[in-house]
Amino acid sequence: MADKPLKPAAKPTAAAFSIEDVKKLVSLVEKTDVTHIAWTRGGEKVVIRRGSLVAAGAPAPAYHPAPVAAPVVAPAPAAPRAEAKAEVKADLPGTYVSSPFVGTFYRSPSPDSPPFTDVGAKVKKGQVLCIVEAMKLMNEIEAEADGTVAEVLVQNATPVEFGEKLFRILPG
Repeated sequence: MADKPLKPAAKPTAAAFSIEDVKKLVSLVEKTDVTHIAWTRGGEKVVIRRGSLVAAGAPAPAYHPAPVAAPVVAPAPAAPRAEAKAEVKADLPGTYVSSPFVGTFYRSPSPDSPPFTDVGAKVKKGQVLCIVEAMKLMNEIEAEADGTVAEVLVQNATPVEFGEKLFRILPG
């Protein structure tokens, strides 16, 4: 059999990422041991990260990391918010659960459902406290420690920022 010369591959287009592209990337990452992937196409960047958001002692990344296998597209600069969020007092005891990315905060899985948790409720590490919607993906935010919910710091169905405190949990 004679060798045929190879034709050069067609140049990739610089089209923006579709939600299907992102879902395929997430699916591929979930099936492997890969913990971090960043892909840029046509001026957009998708970053998918599995596992811990920031390793102990490591500087925080410049982009908004996502929880296990959830995609993050580098956002356009946000318009200034009409009203400033109330400052959370840092001197109050307890563990704070913060938003791992920009999105919309929801206390329950649907408008007709009761909230995942309320002030005074006992929670276990890994228990779902709320949902933060980002890019039409519903991401469950879990308790980082056992304890009692002391405060819910965000109103339902409101936008949240990366690192914004959502709950305060007292030990025990």
